[in-house]
Amino acid sequence: MKQKIFVGYDSREDIAWQVARHSLLRHAADEIDVIPLRQAALRELGLYTRPYDPMSSTEFSLTRFLTPYLAFVHGWVLFCDCDFLFTTDIGQVFRHLDPNKALYCVQHDYTPAFDIKMDGKQQTSYPRKNWSSFMLFNCSHPDVKALTPDVVNSATPAFLHRFEWIHNEDHIGSLPLDWNFLEGEYPKPQTVPRVIHYTNGGPWFENWEEVDYGDLWLTERDLYLKP
Repeated sequence: MKQKIFVGYDSREDIAWQVARHSLLRHAADEIDVIPLRQAALRELGLYTRPYDPMSSTEFSLTRFLTPYLAFVHGWVLFCDCDFLFTTDIGQVFRHLDPNKALYCVQHDYTPAFDIKMDGKQQTSYPRKNWSSFMLFNCSHPDVKALTPDVVNSATPAFLHRFEWIHNEDHIGSLPLDWNFLEGEYPKPQTVPRVIHYTNGGPWFENWEEVDYGDLWLTERDLYLKP
């Protein structure tokens, strides 16, 4: 069975999704299924019924938590935001995972460097910020199985993003930083991270071409656009 990877889709950032998908597929050693998480489609299916929130930074701010329900598998499934670039085989992150864990993520502990994001949205700071931007869900874990559409449609954003639905904190596994390297929030390392997250703004936005690793994203974009 092909490994499923869900990527948050925002209609305002289609090119970001396309490039993230391209980089995933280009580096994958085995076949993978890369699926866009489109809010409009989820609403049409009746799986996402929350009122529209004009304050949400993306269209997938909360739909991401439908990933394990949509995956309909018993093993592991990955969600990531669309403003990502992959420089290695994503299959590596699925190796040697503890089946007792409900979820794995990079456990960031930082204060955002910018007050305003690339698209003019207000930057917010809260516990476990950006933990939910790259999540490996264990769909066999009871806490993940309990993450139903009813919960996703009724729970507070804080309950979902802070993983309060995971009853034992020991069941949150930790990944190395470079599986979700926040460009602009950490010093640029000597080696290229396996996964680059342009959380403050990427080269698809005007005046954001000069960010760290912006050249890598532009190269990937050109490969995607190449006839």
